[in-house]
Amino acid sequence: MILKLKRTPGIYLVGFMGAGKTTIGQMLADELGWSFLDLDAEIEREQMQSIADIFERQGEAAFREMETAALEKRVRAVQSGRPVVIALGGGAFVEERNYEILENNGVTIWLDCPLPLVEARLSTGGQDRPLARDPLKLAHLYEQRRPTYSKADYRVDGAMEPRDIVAEILKLPLF
Repeated sequence: MILKLKRTPGIYLVGFMGAGKTTIGQMLADELGWSFLDLDAEIEREQMQSIADIFERQGEAAFREMETAALEKRVRAVQSGRPVVIALGGGAFVEERNYEILENNGVTIWLDCPLPLVEARLSTGGQDRPLARDPLKLAHLYEQRRPTYSKADYRVDGAMEPRDIVAEILKLPLF
C-alpha cells in the first residue's frame, strides 16, 4: 500500500454527476472489505431533506458549506485509521477547500465518464439533480469541471462496465 493511503486510508471517487461514483464505490468497498459512504446521501440524512430541496430552499452556497463540513467530518474518521471509500458529489472536488482537504488525506480517483453517457444516465434518473435540469448548462458545467477533475491522483475510464471499472481501480499502484 502506498504511504499516502497507509497514512490516511481513504479512497475518494470524484467525477461528474452520473459518472457512477456511488455504484463503483459500493462495489470497490465490498472488494476491499472497507466501509462505503456516499457524501450526498450523508448530507441528505443529516439535513433530513434532499439535495434538490437544499438547493431550492437554501441555495447552492449553503449546500457547499454543508458538503465541506460533512467531508471534514469523514476525513477525520479516515485520519484515525478507518478505511473507507467515499463517493463525492459532482461539485465537491471542484471546491478548492475540499480539494485541499483531500490532497493529503488519501487517494482521489476520477471516474471520467463521457458526456453522452452522463446525459443518458441522467435522463432516466436525474430529475432530482438541480444542476442537471438544463441540458446546455449541464454541458457547460461538464466542460468547466473537467480540468479540476484531472487533478485527481488517478483517472479511470468511466464508460466501462462497473465490474471492469472496479478491476481497473484494483490494478492501480495503490495496494
